[in-house]
Amino acid sequence: MAKQIVPSRRVALFFGSFNPIHKGHYAIAKYLTERTDADEVWLVVTPHNPLGKKDLADAKQRLSAARNAMRRTSLAVTVSDVEFHLPEPTYTLRTLEYLDAEDPKSQHILVIGADNLATLDRWYGYQQLIDRYEIWVYPRLGFALEALCKLHNSRSANPRIRPLSGVLYNLSSTEIREGEKAGLDMSSLRM
Repeated sequence: MAKQIVPSRRVALFFGSFNPIHKGHYAIAKYLTERTDADEVWLVVTPHNPLGKKDLADAKQRLSAARNAMRRTSLAVTVSDVEFHLPEPTYTLRTLEYLDAEDPKSQHILVIGADNLATLDRWYGYQQLIDRYEIWVYPRLGFALEALCKLHNSRSANPRIRPLSGVLYNLSSTEIREGEKAGLDMSSLRM
């Protein structure tokens, strides 16, 4: 029987297109570094969205912007390009499995918003995601966070979906892009 590796590090993986990266992303990263038991926090920049976001800026530009933004902060956050090196489509489950294989000493924790939790059952490998991974969910306006966590946990053989609490920005990259298209100055919201 093979010896099972017990993870010694907890790595919170905050996935996103970061299109653009903004102060809400910073607030979540700050919360993760200061108020959770994660040993490391990563922003995982997604080059393409399998659920079909069509108005994505250039992937390398988004990655560079995220790295530059995090460098300007005091946060110990890694900006990862792991999905840039994986076959497309880059499904979250496949990325988590890849990271597990590359670093079996780390427990990888998926960090998503309540808006994503509302559609999680449409994600590739949904059942494996909720059965195999701890998932932390930050609140988003208009989504019943506690009820969504309870619903998805009820579907899991190993329920580990939990809400994050605390004051978080209610801001989206879509809002910023739409404001800029309308000619508004959204620079104070960007990082």
